[in-house]
Amino acid sequence: MGIRNIITRHKIGRGDADNRFPYDENMHEAVIRCSICTGEQVAGFKNRQDGSFVGVMVIKSDDDLEYFKELYGVEKVRKVY
Repeated sequence: MGIRNIITRHKIGRGDADNRFPYDENMHEAVIRCSICTGEQVAGFKNRQDGSFVGVMVIKSDDDLEYFKELYGVEKVRKVY
């Protein structure tokens, strides 16, 4: 399953907080997956046990990142490449 399919499945629009990914701080780490080729940034969650990634929203600006942090109640978001 490609990243676009994952984003589509878990897509959250502003104001659609009921359709959020079931984030569990003990099982997931909030990360931004960055493409070294295109610079695209996708915020999501990396499973602490198996390393799998689920993208929930594309980050296009600092406002998007702040919204992601606020929506999921996270303070730190690490970048992974």
